[in-house]
Amino acid sequence: MPLIEARGLGVRRGGHDILRAVNFRILPGEIVTVLGPNGSGKSTLIRALIGLEPGSSGEVTRKPGLRMGYVPQRLHVDAALPMTVRRFLSLPRRVSDAAAAEALGRTGVAGLEKRQVSALSGGQLQRVLLARALLSSPEILILDEPTQGLDQPGEAAFYKLLEEVRAATGTAVLMVSHDLHVVMRASDRVICLNGHVCCEGTPEIVSAAPEYRALFGMGMGGALALYRHMHDHDHVHDGCEHDHDHHHHEGADA
Repeated sequence: MPLIEARGLGVRRGGHDILRAVNFRILPGEIVTVLGPNGSGKSTLIRALIGLEPGSSGEVTRKPGLRMGYVPQRLHVDAALPMTVRRFLSLPRRVSDAAAAEALGRTGVAGLEKRQVSALSGGQLQRVLLARALLSSPEILILDEPTQGLDQPGEAAFYKLLEEVRAATGTAVLMVSHDLHVVMRASDRVICLNGHVCCEGTPEIVSAAPEYRALFGMGMGGALALYRHMHDHDHVHDGCEHDHDHHHHEGADA
């Protein structure tokens, strides 16, 4: 049973179509990344999927009682407003010291309880935000451009952490990004969005798709060396079935 599914989803705002005829689903335990340039409707799609934005057509269904954890792009904390990491983790619901410590340890920032949130580095803050999201024992983590402002090693470390969290907890992960490189390695499935679903599949399938290359202006080659090995099954994008054997790249994990 999908955790979240959209069928024919359309969103109109100010007389303009932001999204049109989007079909989307995420299953338990999947890591799915939605890629697209600025203005492609990525954040609108997330808001519609979690129920914060009404659709103008189609429908969105969520598993009854679905527990969701949300990690925003960035949290801007006024340095004049004192707030420790420990206090932040108890907003809006109070959590025990043991639960807070466990969450911080799981996300690689153990021992930061007494630090001021405003004094954290970008990477530390994103890990604290992830720890806070995990405190609700989510069935799905939803992350909107979670590594914006981090350098590439910081991005790679954060996405590796997400894979570890998924392995340890079984949570599904839905990410939004315009990053074309490191993010794809962490994904089971990539959805390329530009108002509609341009292409969809494993990183290898999407990176080879003409629609993806046209949208992002990529030539042949590029970041393929970073991409994960192929999953051993076929995929469908834009209604066209692709045999995975035609798209396997030798040495993709080199």
